[in-house]
Amino acid sequence: MPRVSQDQLDARRHEILNAARGCFARFGYEGATVRRLEEATGMSRGAIFHHFRDKESLFLAVAEDDAVNMVETVARNGLVQVMRDLLELAGTSDGDTAGWLGTQLEVSHRLRTDPAFAKRWAQRSAAIADATRERLQRQGEAGVLRQDVPVDVLTQFLELAYDGLVLHLATGRPPGDLARVLDLVEDAVRRH
Repeated sequence: MPRVSQDQLDARRHEILNAARGCFARFGYEGATVRRLEEATGMSRGAIFHHFRDKESLFLAVAEDDAVNMVETVARNGLVQVMRDLLELAGTSDGDTAGWLGTQLEVSHRLRTDPAFAKRWAQRSAAIADATRERLQRQGEAGVLRQDVPVDVLTQFLELAYDGLVLHLATGRPPGDLARVLDLVEDAVRRH
């Protein structure tokens, strides 16, 4: 039997995550049955659960993958850039937005209904808030951030704007002129 390289295992895991993201987005956590996950990934349950202990672990891995990408973008370019990227994805027809939004909505639902999940997720949520706060502090030190509002309040403001954008797009409302709205959000935290 040929040995599978770590690169091949990583690629397979990535394929499973991407396909599962779409399945969770389309059917929700409860509706994403093992059979549907098999269909979405094109793999057997044995192949899927070779990489992930169970459906809960798979869902958490999808959500964590999204959170890691978000933290990296926030650290590099800020939370408003995450919102701009999301808005740009909303204009495409490749399904990435639906998958990402669906995962975000399912995370929100599980946070309200599953205390164990909420406890596990708190660390991921804190990482996004910490990255936002650190980015704002760096901007403050560089003199480009408004000084009349504490960084923690600006962090909450940006998180609220992000949550509102996710909800707006998830409900299927057209993006309209949200790029200009994001300009306004960004301008609200800058020094004038």
